[in-house]
Amino acid sequence: MPEGIRHVEHVMGTVFSFDVRTPRTPSIAAALAQAVAWLHHVDRIFSPYRPDSQITRLADGRAVLGDCDPEVAEILRLGAEIERVTGGAFTCRPGGRLDPSGLVKGWAIERASTILHKAGAHDHCVNGGGDIQARGGAGPGEPWRIGLADPRDRAGLIAVVCGGDIAVATSGTAERGNHIVDPRTGRPAAGLASITLAGRHLTDVDALATAAFVMGDAAREWAEARPDVEALGVSSEGRLWWTPGFEGIALLSGERA
Repeated sequence: MPEGIRHVEHVMGTVFSFDVRTPRTPSIAAALAQAVAWLHHVDRIFSPYRPDSQITRLADGRAVLGDCDPEVAEILRLGAEIERVTGGAFTCRPGGRLDPSGLVKGWAIERASTILHKAGAHDHCVNGGGDIQARGGAGPGEPWRIGLADPRDRAGLIAVVCGGDIAVATSGTAERGNHIVDPRTGRPAAGLASITLAGRHLTDVDALATAAFVMGDAAREWAEARPDVEALGVSSEGRLWWTPGFEGIALLSGERA
């Protein structure tokens, strides 16, 4: 059987991995190169750590929106909508400074996935720092299996999400400590050790996972009311909870609180 393609790329301050299970063709190989170039393009525009990026110049007042690529306006429009639907738990201006990083990575990953899919790579997975957009399957009749690390023990798993066209994002304290600030109060978010959202589009799922973490204990009721996502939360005391539909897409290793 012809082999697919695997590729690892360091960009945006993290590691992106591409796992293409569709057999390699010239058009798919070219699409992979295009997807990688796209990620570097996004980094040049949106990195808050690059003094020459468009988002830095916009934040500093050295540029206006009309000076920027159309993607900047698109991201700001998406960010305003997510801020609205989350009641301000998400913002593109953390601490009052323009920085849409909480939205950009998931959006960039989903766009990279779309590039691959349009080229005929209907079975692939793009992973950017643990945020994942998958399409198709891992093999004939085989879903993708995405392990969710236990925030209390990084060597263990609390669940394995199984699916085809699926997006998964986790927000929590395990990797970088409690670095997420509630934009509504200016204080560190409290109540959760981690929360994972699963849905169809990583653009939404990634940003909503950040907002859900900020919501803390209120995230459970909020997630249960959304038809487009399923959620698995771990409280700061280590108790697990999940939305009713999460059991339909995951193998769970713990008991519900």
